[in-house]
Amino acid sequence: MILLDLKTLGPLTTGHLKKRHNRFLATAIVDGQTKKVHIADTGRLEEILTPRRELLLLRNRPGLKTDYTLIAAKMEEGWVLVNTKLHSQIAATAIEQGVLGFKPKTLQKEITFGQSRLDFKADDIFIELKGCSLVQKGLCLFPNAPTTRGVKHLKELIELKKQGFQAMLLIMALRKCSCFLPHPTRDKEFERIFYEALENGVEFRGFFIRVDENLEVIYDGELRLCRKDKAAKAAMSQIS
Repeated sequence: MILLDLKTLGPLTTGHLKKRHNRFLATAIVDGQTKKVHIADTGRLEEILTPRRELLLLRNRPGLKTDYTLIAAKMEEGWVLVNTKLHSQIAATAIEQGVLGFKPKTLQKEITFGQSRLDFKADDIFIELKGCSLVQKGLCLFPNAPTTRGVKHLKELIELKKQGFQAMLLIMALRKCSCFLPHPTRDKEFERIFYEALENGVEFRGFFIRVDENLEVIYDGELRLCRKDKAAKAAMSQIS
């Protein structure tokens, strides 16, 4: 199932990471020259954005402060999407194609509830989407940095359930792993609220995507929630 053809975004090229200067800015070597790159992902990405990492870059229009926008990074398993601005578009297509277990008759985006804007409403289900790029000890983990916004969204999903609505957290995994868990150390409040949400009936659903050799983002299977078994506990004990 093709969810997005990256070639439709505009002129793409490759380069190699020179340095990440802050959350939004990096420099890369492109055709032997140092160029400024906008990073549309504020996560730590410490295992992805390493020096000399090959990058897939979108050329920016003239007049911007940066020359390129980061789209993906080349990992051992292939290209990994590193651009949160594309997440909603990709997930919307996946939802329309049945990733929730059904094809909704209606799909609305950016739905306001309380003090938050939730990503989708598929028929009667309110959905918050999170992209997960961090893999440690074979587990997909979110968040990779503290997220007050993520905590607020989970609280809104809990409130929706209490008011009688259907609510769901949808995790889009950008890399392969065995299963998903909230990160045990990087945001303890998110971890606590995650399990509180499940206890209150908020649904969990996850799916994998990957970028193929044609630079197409494709659906790559279901992501399950880790069971609290010995293997998961052993892996979690080694994560910092």
